[in-house]
Amino acid sequence: MAGVVERMARAGHPPLHTLTPQAARAAYEKSAGVLEVPTPTLARIEDFQITARDGHALPARLYAPSDAALPVLVYFHGGGFTVGSVATHDALCRTLGVQSGCAVVSVDYRLAPEHRFPTASDDAWDAVRFVASQAQALGLAPGRLALGGDSAGGTLAAVCAILARDADLPLALQMLFYPGTTAHQDTESHRRFASGPLLDAALVNWFFGQYVRSPADRDDWRFAPLLADDVEGVAPAWIGLAECDPLVDEGVAYADRLRAAGVPVDLEIYRGVIHEFIKMGRAIPEALQAHADAARALRQALRP
Repeated sequence: MAGVVERMARAGHPPLHTLTPQAARAAYEKSAGVLEVPTPTLARIEDFQITARDGHALPARLYAPSDAALPVLVYFHGGGFTVGSVATHDALCRTLGVQSGCAVVSVDYRLAPEHRFPTASDDAWDAVRFVASQAQALGLAPGRLALGGDSAGGTLAAVCAILARDADLPLALQMLFYPGTTAHQDTESHRRFASGPLLDAALVNWFFGQYVRSPADRDDWRFAPLLADDVEGVAPAWIGLAECDPLVDEGVAYADRLRAAGVPVDLEIYRGVIHEFIKMGRAIPEALQAHADAARALRQALRP
């Protein structure tokens, strides 16, 4: 991991927070696949659209390792609500599909600052409801649904798991890679890793500066799921965290909150790795382990 961090520093790319959001997206897209595992081939890859509540067409991509009617993971990419896309997480979603034997639907929710809070969480929930209601039309198994995401996408998955409970929509699993869950970046791990590597305080502040409309949005549980009044009865969780990540403490805190409410939680902390490590499988063995662990959790939850 230290070698990867050193090579990143030698590359000399400008930090994302020094760029415009549009330039940051382009830079992230360009670098997203550099350390990814080789792209697996699947039986089905289909692009389609999901209509959001305001009529906007959200691009989505379906991955399936076979033509059978499979259970499905709805996946939300990371990127601080500002960068990232279906394309940047293509290899990861393919890998999860191949290893779990489940279908994956990856969602291009709208990004900030063009679309600020709560657009991303609204889009995410609209996508979940669409996939749940249209599973048969999509060639998927009705009623066998999980949610997942990394970083900001993990936040969205956690939020949608609470909304699903409130809507009586059964979920088999919420699969969260280093989710953001706190209102303010004031944990010990945020202080310890304020200078990075990769994700530092300046970038976190820049991301959230793009996303929130005012400081009050940070106190909304759809921004910070730890603030939800009640998490009893939400879907079982698999949570994968990076030890050397500003977000690790809030990930542990959310796991503790779920467990205290009686929710089954499988928590894995991958030692010596940083934020975004799951997209570094070409260089970091822990990424391959995390893929395998998450896929196994999906398989056990969706294909018992």
